[in-house]
Amino acid sequence: MAVKAVFLVLVGAVVSVLAFPPFGPGILIVPGVALFLWGLRATGSHRQGLTLGAIYGVVFFGGLMWWLSVLDPLALILIPAQTAFLAAFGWWLARYRQLPSGTWFLLAVGGWGLMELLRYNFPFGGLEWGAAGYALSDLLATRLPAGVIGTSGLTILAVALSATAALAVERTWHPWLWLVPGAVALVYALAVVQQLPNLDGPAPDVAIVQGSTPCPFEHCPPNERLRTYQQHLALTQQIEPGSVQLVVWSESSTGATNADPVLNPGVGEAIGAEAERIGAWMLIGGDRQLSETHWVNANVLFDPSGEIVGEYRKQHPVPFGEYIPFRSVFGLIPALSAVPRDMVPGVGPVVFEGVAGVNLGSVISFEGGFSRYALEHRRAGANLIVIATNEASYDRTPASDQFIGMTRMRAVELGVPVVHAAVTGKSVVVQPDGSLGEHTGLGTMEILRDVAGTARRSIYTAIGDIVLYLAAATAVLLWLRSRALVGSEPAFQEEE
Repeated sequence: MAVKAVFLVLVGAVVSVLAFPPFGPGILIVPGVALFLWGLRATGSHRQGLTLGAIYGVVFFGGLMWWLSVLDPLALILIPAQTAFLAAFGWWLARYRQLPSGTWFLLAVGGWGLMELLRYNFPFGGLEWGAAGYALSDLLATRLPAGVIGTSGLTILAVALSATAALAVERTWHPWLWLVPGAVALVYALAVVQQLPNLDGPAPDVAIVQGSTPCPFEHCPPNERLRTYQQHLALTQQIEPGSVQLVVWSESSTGATNADPVLNPGVGEAIGAEAERIGAWMLIGGDRQLSETHWVNANVLFDPSGEIVGEYRKQHPVPFGEYIPFRSVFGLIPALSAVPRDMVPGVGPVVFEGVAGVNLGSVISFEGGFSRYALEHRRAGANLIVIATNEASYDRTPASDQFIGMTRMRAVELGVPVVHAAVTGKSVVVQPDGSLGEHTGLGTMEILRDVAGTARRSIYTAIGDIVLYLAAATAVLLWLRSRALVGSEPAFQEEE
């Protein structure tokens, strides 16, 4: 294997890591992916492409998600699992390096889209963390197109620019590749028009109560959840009556049997009393045991009279964290004994109408890292989204900032303000253009007050991930065409 190819891929992986928090700027993802694609063009066999994809994947995901070792050493299995997608992509694309530049471009960009589509959904519901589009959340200029084509479409746009750059460096240019900057210009024009004020509505005053835990970033039984609830309640009692319209407690701020507002009437009455005193709606996160083998993760809503008026149940449990897939097999692993019961998923979005003058939708923790859950709430009528998350296991790593970057893309995609509430921080209110107000610290006990902006129109809300699907379909059709014509060999002629 050429030393040049390995060098290009290694440097590309490092540059790609530097595009994400705590580094930046996010635009570095374009040269990072370009170097990887250039490295693949320097080889020509399945085996070498597989190796180069694996090298890029291990360095990129390892550098981006090293904090998994803090969360749980077993979680490091995610790095080789995600690397497998990039290795398969390298194995597939390396075979086509001698094709005409235009055809190679379509295969590279479409193949990346197909890889991401599979990665977002498999295995066990998939993972979007590390998608190229999320790197671009740090600047308004780079995140703006997400309101038109979503983060998934922004990923395709970034990879298209990377593939164009790889071809330009080699001076193998196809005239119609000028369509790429043209497409970028069109998307930006639509995004700018979309940013014009177009929807009126209330801008509620919001308070995020970040009560933390008795011992942040560590487990400290007994009664850890009860003490967490008590800290949140004590902070809430400092909020002046009439000062806010919505109070949010994060995931895991209540729960177990002794600190759940549904199972424990005393807890529910205490929270309800605060809602009535403040005159505000209160969204309370917590986990509730249903039986010895099952539980739910829910956001419970109190109205200003102190009554529980509904709840949203998390739909996407964390595999091996909130449930054990194929428990009869994996449940035999001693390290997984810390997950004794499985979470029962909720079904579909829940939108609470007329909450502080808005329609409120909420997702919980892991779901905030996927476009699809917030999108279904927006399509169901939500114009304010809450992402309630725990993050206590993230410690003081960059994971919190990386997750906030994903939340910023949720806001831009859907054109809505997003309240990002974490039990140990960082918590922040994100405006519809992805801009941030002040945020809390890590492991602190704070009340964060901010005003949620008004919703905007969003093309992405209407079209969803169509750009990702079109890119993936293009790669599949080109591949099928080649096999139909000449069996397993590429059906395209090499450039002169």
